[in-house]
Amino acid sequence: MASFSQIINQNVPVLVDFKADWCAPCKMMTPILKQVKQNLKNQIKIIKIDIDQTPSVAQKYAVRGVPTLILFKNGESVWRQSGVLQANQIITIIKNYL
Repeated sequence: MASFSQIINQNVPVLVDFKADWCAPCKMMTPILKQVKQNLKNQIKIIKIDIDQTPSVAQKYAVRGVPTLILFKNGESVWRQSGVLQANQIITIIKNYL
């Protein structure tokens, strides 16, 4: 299994969804992120990180609340936002980094 740093150090931008099972807004992000993936296809990789299962990654990136989305490009954090966003908002932001 690839490490988190290996995953975010790809040529393709990686959108990381920091979430928790107990978080209701996090559950709302699942269909939204599916729409984003369908729209952008292979231009983006989307992964989910459960902050309760991998607290070290959440701490490293100072994730204080969930859901938090962080967009990585070549291993660098280029954008982040907490809370629920609509698919078209996320797609517009990601297109700036393609």
